[in-house]
Amino acid sequence: MAEYDLKRLHQCILGNLLAVDEVCRRHGLRYYIYDGTMLGAVRHGGFIPWDDDLDIAMPREDYEVFINNAHEWLPAPYEFVSFETDHSYPLPFGKVQDSSTTLIERAHLPYLGGLYIDVFPIDGLPDSTLMRRLHLVRYDFLKKAVYWAYRDPYRHGRGPSSWIPLFFRSVFGQERLQRATRRCLRKYPFAESRLVCVFDDGFHGAMEKSLIGQPTPVAFEGKEVWGVEHPEEYLTHMYGDYMTPPPHDEQRQHRFHYVDFDKPYRTYDEQNIL
Repeated sequence: MAEYDLKRLHQCILGNLLAVDEVCRRHGLRYYIYDGTMLGAVRHGGFIPWDDDLDIAMPREDYEVFINNAHEWLPAPYEFVSFETDHSYPLPFGKVQDSSTTLIERAHLPYLGGLYIDVFPIDGLPDSTLMRRLHLVRYDFLKKAVYWAYRDPYRHGRGPSSWIPLFFRSVFGQERLQRATRRCLRKYPFAESRLVCVFDDGFHGAMEKSLIGQPTPVAFEGKEVWGVEHPEEYLTHMYGDYMTPPPHDEQRQHRFHYVDFDKPYRTYDEQNIL
């Protein structure tokens, strides 16, 4: 289990969510609490007790508007980070982070930032089962390639373990892979598609767009935020028997490498504590 204070982490990232909620309501953007966060809202009235993250998703059109304006719209200390805003960022989706905190998620992916919530774009999919599977396989390859391109190649020394990261860096390059991933995600427009997906959910995450519907008020930790329009159908599609918690040994956590609730990540970096 995680060594950091989960209750304090929940309180912190709830602030991230409420900041995004206020921005989206003010500017007419759609978002949904998603995946395990939507499950937590229905089953627990908020966070899943052992969970240490928070996920939201936005239709691609709204996600792009958010990318372009978050630096003006989000109040301090919150900021949006993604490949589009920072080419050292190692993931194909964005995060809203609290810049008054410090987080290193993985030792071998030394991206320095603050405690965050994930912000996933929701993109369209082709109707054909075969084309949909091929499209998702292509994304999965690109996601893995991005991971290897950003991974510290010398984490386990300069032997064979460094060859795969060095191959992807030298042959493809980080920025080229990120751009290819973005083109893949945007191939089928959300507005024109019957089926949609948050690509990190894989093939089982593909669903009828009508299932998520319009953003709908839902209670989360005593606050009103927006969730999917048809939560029972959505959660059954994603998790099956979603009201039964998993056994203890299947309760997943990120188990972040380093968390500091009180130190701004820019100060941490400047003091060369790494």
